[in-house]
Amino acid sequence: MKQRITFIGAGNLATHLALELKNAGYEILQVYSRTIESAKMLAGKLDAEAIQTTKLISPNADIFIVALKDSALDDVLSGIDFQNSIVLHCSGSLPLSVLHKYSNNTGVLYPLQTFSKGRKVDFRKIPVFVEASNNKTEDLLFELAKNISPNVLLYNSEKRKSLHIAAVFACNFVNHFYTLADDFLQQKEIPFEVLRPLIEETAQKVQEISPARAQTGPAVRFDENIINDHLHQLNNFPEHQKLYKSISKSIFEHHQEKNK
Repeated sequence: MKQRITFIGAGNLATHLALELKNAGYEILQVYSRTIESAKMLAGKLDAEAIQTTKLISPNADIFIVALKDSALDDVLSGIDFQNSIVLHCSGSLPLSVLHKYSNNTGVLYPLQTFSKGRKVDFRKIPVFVEASNNKTEDLLFELAKNISPNVLLYNSEKRKSLHIAAVFACNFVNHFYTLADDFLQQKEIPFEVLRPLIEETAQKVQEISPARAQTGPAVRFDENIINDHLHQLNNFPEHQKLYKSISKSIFEHHQEKNK
């Protein structure tokens, strides 16, 4: 028999994970959010109860999945009596130990993906990293994760933190560069859409060869004429210019070191 689950949090990750677990046959009892509208929006898709106060959290759940921003975790959880039920968080950066004061049975369920509420993702392609405070909880958590993804790995808190840092570089920073490119092109009355084939090919290449081998552009060879011309063109975009100079230097130095 599959466990009953309560979600503490109703954001992007909670939405995707809760729907996936429901589709896998788990019963979602409650959804808590500080804003009742968010709780109702998610709970309505799960046939679950929406609640806005932690005092209404039922002790009947077998698993409590905490999907909150890191800074809010202690503030929200401190008012809940989990009665040694299983408590999981989904953070890449927080250690497992932050949950130890709330239950003897704790774990981490960390799907490595970027989530947006309006965009569907395929969990079968997402690696899920788990960690637990004891063997029994680990076995249960591993089984739960296997019900939503075939790619489940046991990683401790230090490894997961390193993975999270790498993910920030590979996803969040790259997306910020897309934003800066879009800002620049809008000023020049050029649509961002013309970059999409380039973005797709860049992402596809690293599926087949290493990122270092996939690197192209003037910074690899430090073509000063092109770089200086680009910097001049960016005079009215000081943030872009500063990043262009810093990243170009980093690319060149990295490849010089690799070629020694």
